Amino acid sequence: MTGDGFEIGGVVLESRLFTGTGKYADDAVIPEVCAASGSQVVTVALRRVDLGSATGNVMDHIPKHMKLLPNTSGARTADEAVRIARLARAMGCGDWIKIEVISDNRYLLPDGYATCKATEILAAEGFVVLPYVNADLYVARSLADAGAAAIMPLGAPIGTNRGLKTREMIRILIEEMDLPVIVDAGIGRPSEACEAMEMGAAACLVNTAIATAGDPVVMARAFGRAVRAGREAYLAGPGVSRGLASASSPLTGFLGGEGA
Repeated sequence: MTGDGFEIGGVVLESRLFTGTGKYADDAVIPEVCAASGSQVVTVALRRVDLGSATGNVMDHIPKHMKLLPNTSGARTADEAVRIARLARAMGCGDWIKIEVISDNRYLLPDGYATCKATEILAAEGFVVLPYVNADLYVARSLADAGAAAIMPLGAPIGTNRGLKTREMIRILIEEMDLPVIVDAGIGRPSEACEAMEMGAAACLVNTAIATAGDPVVMARAFGRAVRAGREAYLAGPGVSRGLASASSPLTGFLGGEGA
């Protein structure tokens, strides 16, 4: 589909699938994954970037045309997230930053208060901030006030591939927020990404489900198609859901029935 782009930070994106760079058995497959998915945005944990490495690093495998979205994975406080973001910009990774502040080691749930604090600081410094958060309307509104460019609610705890467990809360965010809602974390199957898009999500970010698939390239292609299909279905406007049956063709006027 063309002509259905959406804008974040002054950049118009045609693809509504963001991809990640973690958990691949071999980072060399990343260019094939990016190509198969059609994604234009790729996220990378700054702690995996070593521009001075003589043996190469994950950045060597990210296609040059991709929009880089470094994330603050590993940050446990707002101050740590801010330092990581500033370091990313100083390293030439651009002004886009995905804020992750996680101090919970069991479920890896994001800290909404610290995320808002980091977002406010970094947005004021000119960063395009995309915060990873729980699907919470009050936190989302605070992030919008703090200057976030989008809201990235989790579908399920990160890395679980459990799907849209926060489905109803995401629906409320989509309905209430003026910012793009990008579903992040938990999506395990293309059908779940399709459902998120059918609900009206602006985009989906998928990492683990692709990276840990038996064939990551084929799975990336499937996710790309699913996101496009879900978006088209949303734009088309699904038909009305009914409690009773409704014939798809007339029941009268045939074999002597009424009106024959």
